[in-house]
Amino acid sequence: MDSLESSPSKASRGAHTGLLLVNLGTPASPAVRDVRRYLREFLSDPRVLTMSAPARWMLLNLVILPFRPRKTAEAYSKIWTNEGSPLLLHSQALAERVAEELGDDFVVELAMRYQQPTIGDALARLKATGVERVLVVPLFPQFADAVTNSVAARVEEESRRLGTDFDIAFHGDFFDDPGFIEAQAAKIRPLLADQDWDHVLFSYHGLPESQIRVTPGCLEADDCCERQGSPPLRCYRSQCFGTTRALSQTLDLSPSKFSLSFQSRLTREPWIRPYTDFVLPELFEQGKKSLLVVCPAFTADNLETLEEVGIRLREQWLELGGESFALAECANDSPVFAGAIANWTRDYRRRA
Repeated sequence: MDSLESSPSKASRGAHTGLLLVNLGTPASPAVRDVRRYLREFLSDPRVLTMSAPARWMLLNLVILPFRPRKTAEAYSKIWTNEGSPLLLHSQALAERVAEELGDDFVVELAMRYQQPTIGDALARLKATGVERVLVVPLFPQFADAVTNSVAARVEEESRRLGTDFDIAFHGDFFDDPGFIEAQAAKIRPLLADQDWDHVLFSYHGLPESQIRVTPGCLEADDCCERQGSPPLRCYRSQCFGTTRALSQTLDLSPSKFSLSFQSRLTREPWIRPYTDFVLPELFEQGKKSLLVVCPAFTADNLETLEEVGIRLREQWLELGGESFALAECANDSPVFAGAIANWTRDYRRRA
């Protein structure tokens, strides 16, 4: 099992600026008890399951927790490494690389929104160094209340509890940031060079439609997110299309060679479309035989990329009759991505 301690930078105690990187979270192990503990914390968040408290309690305790942890634990066991959780390992490696980029004038900490290492512990370590200001970077390229605002709320809650006296700012929504786009594109280029893929599918984590409709005007027209000149609303689905546009332009993909879809549905209510597992049969019927999948809603490979796409979606494609399938890595600890985060942090200090 991996260590759940974060890896702070070796900054001096006199450093004035801190950086807190926050990813979603991971169970401590693929054991059912640890997966159940993780799912309970994750799905108890009212921003994740947006329903009344009694309805959320019943869904979680009567439907999800009695059955899902065992199935999810089996999935985790397929991707777990000797060192531990892929998401945690990639996030730790990224934090270490960013710390190296920034040097001793900054303090870098890593936390998870759910489970270990906790946001509270990371803030306590930052407080102990005497930093004056902290930039928080939720490691989610596209804005979503369920993740971006959930991280912000927990940071503010833990900061009040600890009585921190440093200024806190948030850097979010880097869906089309050149550094992030180039870091992800660099993971895709070798695969494009290796084979002439019939199709590239950009598969993003899905959200319930109800969480998208809170943004005025969203989902009121079939093509609202596809419009090239649409304003950069804090709309998750719109920003997924923005990421796809940026990546396809950077990679010089023709419009007929790529499309976008959404994966990881949880509840029975309508989720944003098109659904990834529904798109695959359509692509095969169109004569596509080789498929490259990219998951740019994630900055670190995790259960949804490695197991849901890398294993299950691959099996679905091959069972349909597809001949070849590949999954591009997430940005992970890419030097380009680490450099982009370091630049955001330096810019924050200059503006402070």
